[in-house]
Amino acid sequence: MIRLLALAALAAPLLSPAALAAPASVRIANESVPTLCAEEDNVDLRLHGSAVRRFRVEALHPAAIGTIVSDITAPDFTDCTITDKADFRFTPRDVVLHEDERIKVLGITFDKFWRPDRVPFTVGSRTEDDFHLVQLYHKEPGKAPYEFLVIYPVDGYWRLKPQPPAHLTDIVYGTSMLVGPIEMMQRPIVNMSAIRFDPATLTFHLSFKLGGSAEVKVAGLDRNRVALDVVFSQPVTGRPFAGLRSMYVTETNADGARVEWRAAGANRWQEAPVMDFRGGEGIEMKLTRAVPSRHNTSAPDYRFMGFAD
Repeated sequence: MIRLLALAALAAPLLSPAALAAPASVRIANESVPTLCAEEDNVDLRLHGSAVRRFRVEALHPAAIGTIVSDITAPDFTDCTITDKADFRFTPRDVVLHEDERIKVLGITFDKFWRPDRVPFTVGSRTEDDFHLVQLYHKEPGKAPYEFLVIYPVDGYWRLKPQPPAHLTDIVYGTSMLVGPIEMMQRPIVNMSAIRFDPATLTFHLSFKLGGSAEVKVAGLDRNRVALDVVFSQPVTGRPFAGLRSMYVTETNADGARVEWRAAGANRWQEAPVMDFRGGEGIEMKLTRAVPSRHNTSAPDYRFMGFAD
């Protein structure tokens, strides 16, 4: 039996926001570049919509999840050129910010990170400002806590993964997403001035340095997908409001290989290899894999949907 996470309000099946409001169409821009290195995030998809205030994003198992016997998760530095970069030094630490019978929140500070910025992260009455990574775990009686979401406060990257299917004990992260006004600072980022997490409602409250704010709520978690509902205080204008970063070398060496999108009023999905995708408009968009990859084999697909004002 599928078990949705946490609140009684989540006990019902997941509903798309589009079921509650007429979906809006967004423009999908592809800024991806080729690479030979499987450790480089060369896939860069950005969503534009000057009227969009709400949407849902889901991470769901790839089509080949049932065929995976041995998950391949090790780094692959074949054809990678490693160059020195100006990492900034920090005092490493791990801090449990909150834990109850349902969830655990863990903040992590690395010994070095690519940006010196600090973003206050608040849970309850506790605020810390030096975390590079915050992990969210789902807890069930008799089982080890399951990590299903991470956020990097300093550059605004998120990663999601649903609970593993019955034949696997765990799956891996792959593609990352961005939520909020995207800027270019060596790479696409979202600059946040503060983050607050409410354990009771499973909601992240984001404040953006460029202005405005957003609420990102965990809408559900099960063995098929994990879903987040996003609501902006105001539309993001003049720049992308969300994006995906992923890796593609070949069809069988990729975290994300194909773009699928559905235009308003269309009776079919359109699809294209991610490196050939020339952009488009749609009321839904997915980044998927049609065949197993020899890198991060179990990493989930992503789906954006329910765009509305």
